[in-house]
Amino acid sequence: MKVVIIEDEKPAARRLNRMLNEFGIEPIAMLYSVEESINWFYNNEHPDLLFLDIQLSDGLSFEIFDEVAIKSAIIFTTAYDEYALKAFKLNSIDYLLKPIDNEELESAINKYKNLQQTSQNIGFDIEELKSLITSTHHQYKKRFTVKIGQHLKMISVELIECFYSENKATYIHTTDNRSYLIEATLEQLEEKLQPELFFRVSRKFFVNINAIKDIIAYSNSRLKLVLKTYTTSEIIVSRERVKDFKNWIS
Repeated sequence: MKVVIIEDEKPAARRLNRMLNEFGIEPIAMLYSVEESINWFYNNEHPDLLFLDIQLSDGLSFEIFDEVAIKSAIIFTTAYDEYALKAFKLNSIDYLLKPIDNEELESAINKYKNLQQTSQNIGFDIEELKSLITSTHHQYKKRFTVKIGQHLKMISVELIECFYSENKATYIHTTDNRSYLIEATLEQLEEKLQPELFFRVSRKFFVNINAIKDIIAYSNSRLKLVLKTYTTSEIIVSRERVKDFKNWIS
């Protein structure tokens, strides 16, 4: 079985590669962008099966189909539940919700093999799927712009440990242990932050899951968070948010 992975996050691509190796599958290529994928498909024989991330660094992966008639079966990978809820209920299409689970990966591979053995059609209407995806796609913020004197600085969300409010203002705290004022309230950030990455633990804080250094039991069934660099004030997960927080980190 010839397999290709298209995934813009290299650690995620390497992880999927290792997981496939455990099932005796050695991907013939790992591609990281729309442009790189288009070039590869123009110059190589199409694989049997394609693991395709939806959101790539230079656009939606469906742009590949605008340039190349893909002949491969496709298993989509996505971090967005909204995609899974609607777009992947179509016949003979499977999806894997990131982070990918071993059992779900095995199930998707077996589904593909079974479709092959029974000679069922593994094609699909890409235009229909593209329409469903783009209609439900929620564009989360990838970066924030802050003003420093006469200069503007762009900060990628991956470099943000937390957002916090103080004296009726909202700040970003970054991994280099600096804080910047932004022109938004925490309420306005609710719709702008990717929920897999950020969680609002209280009225005062949104935290990045990758910035959490320690979680400590606290009074009144609450939790205290220790981040990698932010130490200005205590970050307490409010009691009514503890259950959702535990689900978020699990």
